[in-house]
Amino acid sequence: MNIFKNHTYSWWQIGIFKLSLLAIGVAIGAYWQGLFLPHLALLVSVGVVFALYIIYISLRQ
Repeated sequence: MNIFKNHTYSWWQIGIFKLSLLAIGVAIGAYWQGLFLPHLALLVSVGVVFALYIIYISLRQ
């Protein structure tokens, strides 16, 4: 059983996926605010680094 298969999604399916991840992130952040607040700078830094990586890869293609 190979769990690492290639999949092709349309733009609207990716949009739905991103919206669901955003909703989950907001819900977790609202519920466990005290847990994540001390690590806010680290979490924002990781998010910015990954966003810049995705932008770099997208523009390179």
